[in-house]
Amino acid sequence: MKIVIGSDHAGFPMKAGVIEVIRADGHEVTDVGSYNPDPVDFPDVARALCEKILNGEAERGLLVCGTGVGAVIAANKVPGIRASVCHDAHSAHQCVEHDDVNVMCIGAQIIGPWLAADLVRSFLTAEFSTDPDCRRRVEKLNAMDLARG
Repeated sequence: MKIVIGSDHAGFPMKAGVIEVIRADGHEVTDVGSYNPDPVDFPDVARALCEKILNGEAERGLLVCGTGVGAVIAANKVPGIRASVCHDAHSAHQCVEHDDVNVMCIGAQIIGPWLAADLVRSFLTAEFSTDPDCRRRVEKLNAMDLARG
């Protein structure tokens, strides 16, 4: 799977380990920044990441910031993106299975590297359910994007 990853300065230290996990599991990864620990505005990184997903260069994205909250707010402003903050393995796979989430946001100041690895693997191995209820609900989310966009 093609994955895009981005971080702000608070998430930068964790991002390298997450990239290692993604590659070790056989996925391709594109890094849209930040590339050092200097302060950066997370909405800019989130926009760059979301554009890669929307134009088909990546199937899913991972954003790493301090708490995951700023990243998820920024990503969800982009029509066609469904982002979720995930700090537990159940949410990391269920957000894909039930809600077809395409961007997972994690907080480097909230979780450690071992949990980040578990979350990434749960997120990337999950598949959107074929259950008609899940599909109907996601179509309603897509309609909300069209009304906004």
